[in-house]
Amino acid sequence: MRTLTYFVATSLDGFIADPKGGFGDFLFEGDHMTALIEEYPDTLPVQMREAMGIDAPNRTFDTIFMGRATYQVPGGRPSPYPHLRQFVASSRLSTTPDDVEVVADPLAKVRELKAESGLGIWLCGGGRLAAALLPEIDELVLKIHPIVLGKGIPLFAGDFPTARFAKASTRTFDTGVVFTTYAKADTA
Repeated sequence: MRTLTYFVATSLDGFIADPKGGFGDFLFEGDHMTALIEEYPDTLPVQMREAMGIDAPNRTFDTIFMGRATYQVPGGRPSPYPHLRQFVASSRLSTTPDDVEVVADPLAKVRELKAESGLGIWLCGGGRLAAALLPEIDELVLKIHPIVLGKGIPLFAGDFPTARFAKASTRTFDTGVVFTTYAKADTA
């Protein structure tokens, strides 16, 4: 069975973006970026992959699940991850001008995808979608940036059940960014 991983950058105070959905305050240079590029090339959008000459095969993920606001990031381009099977959860969109499939029931779709064979499923954002999919999230990979935003889009937003995770690993970089991985805790 495939896993759903919420792989996301967050501030120290738990925000994945500023109130308008921007993430320009996060760090995009330094040793954590080198690790990201080397270890998770599948998480780079097509414009970064093209600019860096990255044509590596997917290592971790072959599918991406994102919320409408993540998909429609200002200045974004259609089909931001053509090297992945792309899904966008939305009740506002009915179609997209590219190869991104719109999903009205994200929980049902993720359960269907997890039953298929393949690499992992990357939950890219946002906070409301993460809350809705929390029962199916198997792993959190938090790229914690040394910044306090004070307000913005929270890591999880809305009503959701309590879920326990166990720390699997932590890596600290010279930039101050910390990658921490948590696996869903056994609740049995």
